[in-house]
Amino acid sequence: MKKTLTTAFMAVCAVALSWGQAVPVYLDDTKPIEERVEDALGRMTLDEKIAVIHAQSKFSSPGVARLGFPDFWTDDGPHGVRPDVLWDEWMQAGQTNDSCVAFPALTCLAATWNPCMAAAYGRDLGEEALYRGKDMILGPGVNILRTPLGGRNFEYMGEDPYLASRMVVPYIQGLQSKGVAACVKHFALNNDEEYRNQVNVIVDDRALYEIYLPAFKAAVQEGGVWGLMGAYNLYKDQHNCHNQYLLNDILKGEWGYDGVVVSDWGGTHDTRQAVENGLDMEFGTWTDGLSFGASNAYANYYLARPYKELIQKGVYTTKELDDKVRRVLRLFFRTTMNRNRGYGFMNSEAHYATARRIAADGIVLLQNKGGVLPIDTLKTSTVLVVGENAIKMMTVGGGSSSLKVQRETLPLEGLRQFFGDRVKVEYARGYVGDTTGEYNGVVAKQKLYDTRSAGELLDEAVEKAKTADYVVMFGGLNKSDYQDAEGHDRKKYGLPYGQDRLIEALTKANKRFVYVNISGNPVEMPWKDKVPAIVQGWFLGSTAGEALADVLTGRVNPSGKLPYSWMAKLDDYGAHKLGTYPGTWRDGKKIIDEEYKEGLFVGYRWVDKEKLQPLFAFGHGLSYTTFKLGKATADKASLAAGDSISFTLSVTNTGKKAGAEVVQLYVRDCESSLVRPYKELKAFKKVYLQPGESKDVTLTIGRDALSFFDDKAHQWKAEPGDFEALIGNASDNLTQKVKFTLK
Repeated sequence: MKKTLTTAFMAVCAVALSWGQAVPVYLDDTKPIEERVEDALGRMTLDEKIAVIHAQSKFSSPGVARLGFPDFWTDDGPHGVRPDVLWDEWMQAGQTNDSCVAFPALTCLAATWNPCMAAAYGRDLGEEALYRGKDMILGPGVNILRTPLGGRNFEYMGEDPYLASRMVVPYIQGLQSKGVAACVKHFALNNDEEYRNQVNVIVDDRALYEIYLPAFKAAVQEGGVWGLMGAYNLYKDQHNCHNQYLLNDILKGEWGYDGVVVSDWGGTHDTRQAVENGLDMEFGTWTDGLSFGASNAYANYYLARPYKELIQKGVYTTKELDDKVRRVLRLFFRTTMNRNRGYGFMNSEAHYATARRIAADGIVLLQNKGGVLPIDTLKTSTVLVVGENAIKMMTVGGGSSSLKVQRETLPLEGLRQFFGDRVKVEYARGYVGDTTGEYNGVVAKQKLYDTRSAGELLDEAVEKAKTADYVVMFGGLNKSDYQDAEGHDRKKYGLPYGQDRLIEALTKANKRFVYVNISGNPVEMPWKDKVPAIVQGWFLGSTAGEALADVLTGRVNPSGKLPYSWMAKLDDYGAHKLGTYPGTWRDGKKIIDEEYKEGLFVGYRWVDKEKLQPLFAFGHGLSYTTFKLGKATADKASLAAGDSISFTLSVTNTGKKAGAEVVQLYVRDCESSLVRPYKELKAFKKVYLQPGESKDVTLTIGRDALSFFDDKAHQWKAEPGDFEALIGNASDNLTQKVKFTLK
């Protein structure tokens, strides 16, 4: 990297000091970016233009050394800066200075319902990326949780387009404030991993625009995102990395996107489609994404030599090429050519503190019968910790978001650090799951090999549980294939490794039993009513152990809320009830059509439509204190086009502990010409209160919150008439109703 920058710097100096020549406009950062882009574009040769629109290594693309543009370096996210790999391989480069702070997975971030946490997340990640010389982080992800089997759901922000929109915007703004480009992904309809390269999604326009696109639109129009990555799957029989409908018509046409579209690695399939259908920068998976180990491999990319030859033959002019290069140059001026970026830093205590705050803010207390939690630290002498997930690193594995961390505190370690010598914290394995602990050359610190039988492990845990003051089991999923991991979906909704049997036995052995579910997805819980306390612990990154100890012991009052509906069985999800997942193979078995028959009715929208009772509702989350919501009032009885309406209510902490509540506002259209969900989330606010403290919370919505997408007119429409604002602290606990009218 230093050599590249030095070459670029010398090239700049050579241009600036040319005999009798003024400094070129593109080097003058006082000039508007668009003027600098046009000046640089006019100086580039055809070969230089072709070079900047495709990769030169696994994670980099070339700049223009002759003109002083350094190479451009990307890296995987979105939970931390991925360790450096070899030039043409996925294996580690063997460096010793590429460890990072792992931030909580994005499901946890979404569960904070706190945009301030998203801004801090992006800012600190940007500082780590800067230090490592990265110009673009490949994240965040905002695809919708449609099925709980989705292998990559842990990298996304839940089931609701509004919640995902409000959380992704500050993340992008925080990251890009450091001069590092965000690359929001995967555009679009990448809602499951199995057969992801062959799935052709069939979805109606209303569901597309109302459910699957809003977070991307917010990223573009509000977040000002500089990069966007196409998805592997297809829509309307075109791969999404070069898709006329998604990239040209919607993204660049309707939304006016001025950034770059980056292919997912190996997601490009055809030169002409790549040229014509909106792709700007092509990256590959193996050496070149086409033919492993080829001579001059990167010149074989679809947007490399094949594209250049079509221009030379007159099949294309440089019109399409110049549009792509303009976007790449714009990206350069925002990142590598931005002299005000600073240098960044990594593995700082400030970054660990941010990660810990986000983790604790997102942990969800699902159930707490009899007030078992928090653990009574004054009257406790022994705590038994059970489960493989108490001693398993969760930063290693899961696909492209796998990290090489400087440190990761495991749940067992976190509790032992908290209690010290005051409380005896014992451990029992309970079950054996995945013992590998390695991904792309990064080896986890724990040794998980165990030769004991399932019966022996269960018996040991039960015997120890009988004499402990508290039993805390850390179970759930992990980041192995066919669990929470890229490339495959889960094969079943239930817990793996015989955990249900272990949980049933522990409920009988100890009345103070706490189950902590580590996962990015909901799981089946046939034993729910028998377990006193249930906590959703997510994949929490470097500070997992500290954050979980904070919440379990009451040092931090839990305030997370679920970003998705947690159903009792798989058929309670529309995608499975209607038999649409994973789709139907076409003749020849090259393409699988997956029809989203549930349409708009995803998550709590489906719950309302089918009148289902979830295990835990969207927006649900308990606290160690209690809150009272006062009567909500509106500042007006009606609103007109371009107007807004505000709803105000008091929130009081009626308990004995400081804590936070999330006030949620859903809108119901009392009468519509088109079918609509019963209610939709349109505003929320998290408020922190001391015991006895009250605060007024105001939630404001505009006409857009009342709109639906009219697929026949192909436009958003808000129909005059009566609406209701439904306000509460969960989608199934909306205690306030305020009627108003749209004129």
